[in-house]
Amino acid sequence: MTKLTTPESQTLTYENWLDANGNPAGGVASATGLCISWQNGPLGRGDERKEPNGAFMETVIDALIERLWFYQNASNGKFTCTENADAIVHLRDAYRALRKRTAQRESRGVEGTHEA
Repeated sequence: MTKLTTPESQTLTYENWLDANGNPAGGVASATGLCISWQNGPLGRGDERKEPNGAFMETVIDALIERLWFYQNASNGKFTCTENADAIVHLRDAYRALRKRTAQRESRGVEGTHEA
């Protein structure tokens, strides 16, 4: 377990796991009000495809975007600011980059596997 103290004085505890072949195999991240169990292992392809057993980075990014969107729009403008808007743009860029990676892996027929 690794611990990191955030600027907000919260302790983020995280652990990233590798399988016997040195491939990503899930992990966990937690802090006050946060507990993420990452997807452990590939989902597979075709008829061998499995249900997810953990979170994906895209899902976590979506949650962050939705929360910032709430601040920008549902709070009657009370918390609307340029910094929130900038954060949304950057998170959307990160999301698009991850989706691009997935699309490229799918086009090579390796999405859902540990093949490079």
